Amino acid sequence: MVDYREIIRLRSLGYTQRQIAASAHCSRDTIREVARLADEHNLAWPLDESMTDSAIQKLFYPERASTSTRKEPDYQYIHKELAKDGVTLSLLWSEYCESCRAEGSIPYMSTQFSDKYRKWARATKATMRINHKPGNSIMVDWAGSTFDIHDSVTGDIVPAYVFVSVLPCSCYAYVEPCLDMKSETWIACHVNMYNYFGGSTRLLVPDNLRVGVTSNTRYETVLNRSYNEMAEYYDTAVVPARVEKPRDKSAAEGTVKHTSTWIIAALRNRKFLSMHELKAAVAEKLEEYNAKDFTKREGSRLSAFLYEEKSFMKPLPASPYEPAVWSTATVQKDYLISDGKNKFSVPFDLIGEKIDVRTARTTIEAFFHGSRVASHPRPAQRLRDPIVVPGHMPENHRKYLSYNDEEFLSWADGIGPQTSAVVKSFLESGKVSEQGYKACASLTKLADRYGHEKVEDACERVLAHSNQPTIRNISTILRNRQESIKREPESRRSDAGSQYGLTRGADYFRRGGGSGD
Repeated sequence: MVDYREIIRLRSLGYTQRQIAASAHCSRDTIREVARLADEHNLAWPLDESMTDSAIQKLFYPERASTSTRKEPDYQYIHKELAKDGVTLSLLWSEYCESCRAEGSIPYMSTQFSDKYRKWARATKATMRINHKPGNSIMVDWAGSTFDIHDSVTGDIVPAYVFVSVLPCSCYAYVEPCLDMKSETWIACHVNMYNYFGGSTRLLVPDNLRVGVTSNTRYETVLNRSYNEMAEYYDTAVVPARVEKPRDKSAAEGTVKHTSTWIIAALRNRKFLSMHELKAAVAEKLEEYNAKDFTKREGSRLSAFLYEEKSFMKPLPASPYEPAVWSTATVQKDYLISDGKNKFSVPFDLIGEKIDVRTARTTIEAFFHGSRVASHPRPAQRLRDPIVVPGHMPENHRKYLSYNDEEFLSWADGIGPQTSAVVKSFLESGKVSEQGYKACASLTKLADRYGHEKVEDACERVLAHSNQPTIRNISTILRNRQESIKREPESRRSDAGSQYGLTRGADYFRRGGGSGD
């Protein structure tokens, strides 16, 4: 708008048109026009305060004022719509122009539209939403300060680290003390944070911490696998702050500073003897902090969260995320993996392969090339033996697990009485029958190799010479094909033996003969 008052004032002081044009930033034609109209309406300096530039314009150009009425935007509606995902001032201006055309009114230009909204937003203390949409992001970080936990027995002091998160629109915060800053603790704090907020957001903005971000360069961002899995569970995207760009997480930095004052510093004179006691004190101070009134705007963090942001947050899953740790392992010859306390089986054909292991509180899972190949429940106590699924074992290992007396005896009865007698001898040879399982299993392998009939003959032959057969003797007989050599009748062997002075055969000694000689 032309600065009519300044032109009239400078003209009254005797300035030339060229000088007035340079000072009022307008053309000499405009100055001549204003001078003419001022003389026509008897306007001379000094002017009354009510004669503003707008009033002078209406006086000079009444026909222009009657036809230049522009429709004022609905700033409250614009403010509310900007909170929605994807809505911008440019889009709202286009819609505003369409509504003006439909009504036959004149719209403001794009720059005027934006300037007027920002001016309204500043006047109503509502600038927060311009930079941060409600329910759009959560910023997380570790506080630089720590608490001290005193051991009541030893007197040792253990540091407690502080996890801080904030919703940048409402500045609603969540704070939790922790005994360490490991990946498991970091993720567990996020789970508790989501439960506290009662919802998740579209974005999650952490600092470049090793527990969350493996690397963050100008070309790519590589996230910790456990952290990325947690984010996917809550339907949020992790967008780390740029390295050495504190403005990317200014809300978190500000909240860290405030919490250091209003929570950590406020509890500096208290002596905590346990983590439970510390958490209770921090939770109490956190509620006070969120309920504390703003200094430059109405309400508090709590009221801003409840009335401006909570309804825009995403709903949580039906059950909380169970924190898990990912690692890699090479499958050894025993096809077992470990969680540090117990061992669990994976398919034996993965021996020598590298697999991904996901260890949660109640389960442990193994993945190969992205596919899950094994899953086991994790017992709370340490077990003596590993947890093995029969389907993960080689066939010979599965057979070994199925060994028992009844199975071996039933198998031997199906071959013949001599084999059955040998198996009974194996099972009765030790203090317990399990000591003979290895010999019985070896006998079954010989039967598979040489056939049932030859094993039966070999058993008959070894029993003819000893009442304590061994698997070595039976194997030797079969290997040398001696099972096909038939024994001579007992009478012929006795007669032949008497020719050389031998009158007692094996049957005699088997019956215990000669004990009285």
